[in-house]
Amino acid sequence: MEIKLTVKSQTSSCCSATPEPTTTCCGSTEQTKKETTSNEMAFHLNKQYPVAILGAGPVGLAAAAHLAVAGESFIVLEKGADVAKNIKSWQHVRLFSHWQYNVDKAAKELLQKHGWKMPQEDQLPTGQEIREHYLQPLANIPEIKPFISFNTTVVGISKKNHDKIKSANRDQAPFVLYIEQDDETKQILASAIIDATGTWTQPNPILSDNVWTKAEKQLANNIFYGIPNVDELKNRYSGKHVAVVGGGHSAINTILELEKLKDVEITWILRKKRVEDAYGGEDKDALAARGELGSRIHNLVDEGKVKVYTPFYIQNLEQTKDGIIIKGEDPDGEQQLPVVDEIISNTGSRPDFSFLNEIRLSIDAAVESVETLAPLIDPNEHSCGTVRPHGELELRQPEAGFYIVGMKSYGRAPTFLMATGYEQVRSIVAYLTGDIEASRKVELDLPETGVCSLDLSASNTKTTCC
Repeated sequence: MEIKLTVKSQTSSCCSATPEPTTTCCGSTEQTKKETTSNEMAFHLNKQYPVAILGAGPVGLAAAAHLAVAGESFIVLEKGADVAKNIKSWQHVRLFSHWQYNVDKAAKELLQKHGWKMPQEDQLPTGQEIREHYLQPLANIPEIKPFISFNTTVVGISKKNHDKIKSANRDQAPFVLYIEQDDETKQILASAIIDATGTWTQPNPILSDNVWTKAEKQLANNIFYGIPNVDELKNRYSGKHVAVVGGGHSAINTILELEKLKDVEITWILRKKRVEDAYGGEDKDALAARGELGSRIHNLVDEGKVKVYTPFYIQNLEQTKDGIIIKGEDPDGEQQLPVVDEIISNTGSRPDFSFLNEIRLSIDAAVESVETLAPLIDPNEHSCGTVRPHGELELRQPEAGFYIVGMKSYGRAPTFLMATGYEQVRSIVAYLTGDIEASRKVELDLPETGVCSLDLSASNTKTTCC
């Protein structure tokens, strides 16, 4: 069954896509720009069909705002019953970036037309405040609300009447999205697709080899993936011994949440060579709130309130009558840690490509990011929270008109900020609507990390990426 959605009035654009570009780590954008001829024409949008945006989170709604401002037709397909479903799971957490970095410019323009007032720019919002004071009002403005479809799961995407291997007239064929609504499978045709589905609902497993095991799955009732709201889960964690697995900001936030309960025994398991590597820039961080996280966890460890095992590589989990046994390896060989009651996993997440099997993609084999971004964000090489500005040219896929944006464009790499996604979709929409010059003028104003990595065991030793 094929369905048609009411879409907005459309404007015209023209011509063809250019070959996929390449970039180098930390390099200038000038070389890439020179490789693109000045008379390049934008990908031809088939005006019979809308642009399909997957996900009604911050970046997906920003894409909708830019398309609305440009007068292009679009639809937003959201799996949840409300906007920003993923943020709702961590809405109790306060962001370390100020409001000014979390509001898209086109979205702000549309909202202010309807009397919306920007929150104080230098304040740090919680996830809940982002949803209630920005994303929900944005989703409810008349330029966007009629074109959002909630409770809609995309189960497959292809080119109409073309399987993945068929090339003849492929670029002229519209995309076909197979969706599930109310236990019924339907089809939607689209001229282009912007995938902003994120990675939050795809957590990595706890084992250091990143493989899901039966033992871990059977412990589902005793493992929480993400940052728990201890105010709501007080009965679950009070008086318990809890192991927190992970070495990033999510793990630090989790420990700081647990510490509020006072009667929780906390074990922190990391793979880093030294726990100091997790503290970050502290007072040297340009984002003061991010630096404060490192300073607070540093104090807790120094005070003995958090027991640290690092580097420790988890190899097996086992449920016993006394609790969960965590087995693994450290520099001295195989080890078994003290029994714990609960585990909270903050080991990162990964993108879901399962519904894109019929789309031609260029994905990095290691990072699982958009391939051209991998050298810029590979955590094996980079520890900074900043990336060279990038836009449509770097995000372009072999499948003309298909883009992966937001956190999903980073694959398994961390350090993604909302402002990065906003600039991605601004550039993409400019390109799709024929404004090549605007799509190439990619600018991103982000605070630098201050210290990418800091060796606290040596005096005044610091390194920066790039």
